[in-house]
Amino acid sequence: MRRILVVEDNPDLAYGLRNNLEIEGYTVEVAGDGGDGLARARATAPDLIILDLMLPGMDGYHVLRTLREEGCAAPILILTARGEEADKVRGLRLGADDYVTKPFGVLELLARVEALLRRGAPQRDDSAPGPTRFGDVEVVPATRQVLRNGAPVALTPKEFDLLAALLRRRGAVATRAELLAEVWGYSAAVLSRTVDTHIAELRRKLEPDPAAPRHILTVRKTGYRLEP
Repeated sequence: MRRILVVEDNPDLAYGLRNNLEIEGYTVEVAGDGGDGLARARATAPDLIILDLMLPGMDGYHVLRTLREEGCAAPILILTARGEEADKVRGLRLGADDYVTKPFGVLELLARVEALLRRGAPQRDDSAPGPTRFGDVEVVPATRQVLRNGAPVALTPKEFDLLAALLRRRGAVATRAELLAEVWGYSAAVLSRTVDTHIAELRRKLEPDPAAPRHILTVRKTGYRLEP
């Protein structure tokens, strides 16, 4: 049975989340502050963490950064009332896999949890039939390593999966819906800007000029493609 850790200081919301997740068959543990959440994540190694950002004592950003620095590979879904794009981008840069803004629909949250758990395990086949090099970037699928000018680039697991999905298409266009389904396991019913935000991060890390990308290109009203 999959184990989920909910780190949320609002007791009513935490209770509702626990009930809904347990109805879906998950084993759920709840922490009411950042320090307790960090300790429980270390002790129980959950399969997924739902993490509020605005927590007493230690905020969610600190918890997220610490877990990733310690090697925690569990999917982490940010649940926050802070809807500003900068807050979401900061969370993704620290290693979050997705975010949901309060107030939220329970069915959408459950769909995102299911998708993250389904895609959370390492991909069985990370080989990219397309090029393993573009510009000054080299991709090593066997080790999930990315180098730029010979220096390692730290990508989150989802950033690497997204890059691999673009490489597999050998320059063909991938729609946002296709990428959501392939990388995150979301159905078309789940609306998300996750793809756009992760693309922006890939450009920031891999493009010489992220504002004028040469390789990770937008196809207007459709999606993205990778130009070798």
